[in-house]
Amino acid sequence: MGTKLERISELVARNPKMVFTSLYHLIDDDLLKQCHREMNGRKATGVDKVTKDAYETKLEENLSNLVIRLKRKNYRPQPSLRVYIPKANGKMRPLGIAAYEDKLVQDALSRVLSAVFEGRLHDSMHGFRPNRNCHTALRALNTLMEKGRTNYIVDADIKGYFNNMEHGTILKLVKFRLADPNILWLIKKTLTAGVQEEGKWRATSKGSEQGNLASPIIANIYMHYTLALWFDKIFKATCRGECGLVIYADDFVATFQYKDEAERFLEAVGKRFQEFGLELEPEKTRLIEFGKFAQESRRRQGLRKPETFDFLGFTHYCSKSQKGYFRVKRKTSKKKMRLRLAEMNIWIKENRHLPIRTMFAALNLKLRGHYQYYGVTDNSPSLHTYYFRTIHALFKWLNRRSQKRSYTWEGFNDLLKLFPLALPSVRVSIYG
Repeated sequence: MGTKLERISELVARNPKMVFTSLYHLIDDDLLKQCHREMNGRKATGVDKVTKDAYETKLEENLSNLVIRLKRKNYRPQPSLRVYIPKANGKMRPLGIAAYEDKLVQDALSRVLSAVFEGRLHDSMHGFRPNRNCHTALRALNTLMEKGRTNYIVDADIKGYFNNMEHGTILKLVKFRLADPNILWLIKKTLTAGVQEEGKWRATSKGSEQGNLASPIIANIYMHYTLALWFDKIFKATCRGECGLVIYADDFVATFQYKDEAERFLEAVGKRFQEFGLELEPEKTRLIEFGKFAQESRRRQGLRKPETFDFLGFTHYCSKSQKGYFRVKRKTSKKKMRLRLAEMNIWIKENRHLPIRTMFAALNLKLRGHYQYYGVTDNSPSLHTYYFRTIHALFKWLNRRSQKRSYTWEGFNDLLKLFPLALPSVRVSIYG
């Protein structure tokens, strides 16, 4: 099945304007079986409480029945189970956990949509894409700010992006390149399945549930047409100065040479989003003076350094290289540092009764995961802060284990020699 989808991607690469009209047949027993094999069986279950292992006990029968219902268009997805997870700002993020069978359909649909659209997505987009991630977004933004004539930054966030995409618009945008009525029917079915919260069913008239396996590609298709393509083909043509755009999921940063064009963009993009049922988050959207030329201009006027801005968990600020050249540097944002340290403190507290060898092995995995993401060029001081604060939390909670001997700092350091913790290090070059 991978080969069939790869052929679709190859056709798109050769003919980007190609419109597909019949791909529904690709969602067959083979593709669904592949989705089942690759599905993470440890994920939470939906309203049906069916696990991967339980579904597999009658896999052939279950898939055969599912394929028949899909072909006859008798497939009816169950509502997603609504749960909430905490966000960094203290608010709660809603997630929808689909029933296991619906996860398979969502995954298969996502793969078909990705085969058609991934190669067409704008280059400024970095979220939910193969061979792209937060670090590629940071590199792209760094290039715009250090190599381009950037004087102003629009740092923006879209209010409830996933929850406010309009269903009719989603279908219309997909139809530009995938005009298969059966695929469109299936998309609509997955979007309107509703959610179950506290035992009550609630309709979903807009948005795509975060947790729906097809949501990432649907969100990217929406963003491609709503913002990325519009900025590149329409708005940029009206600018006399340089401008650029970097998008990751529902966060984006736009760079500008001239202030009036940054202001005009901020007004225009707000109106653009309204046409698609979206709006900017006022508290998270700013226009600031930032960049090499901005720093020089402010210095000549006797003003302070340009303001900083946060993007993808990092605070970006104007600085200089060791040779005195302009350089944009980044450090872990205060909000993310507080959140990660709080999470680490809770984890150590809850796991302090584990055998030392077991606990330290798990702790090292968490430390390496932190370094892997936040270990970018110029962020070494923040990494060391995280490391030493973790050591202090570890010392505190190991000394609060009941019926266990306490450690002096000397004894604790001996323990760290016996079970060394992963040391902080820069793992990702912004210039690589």
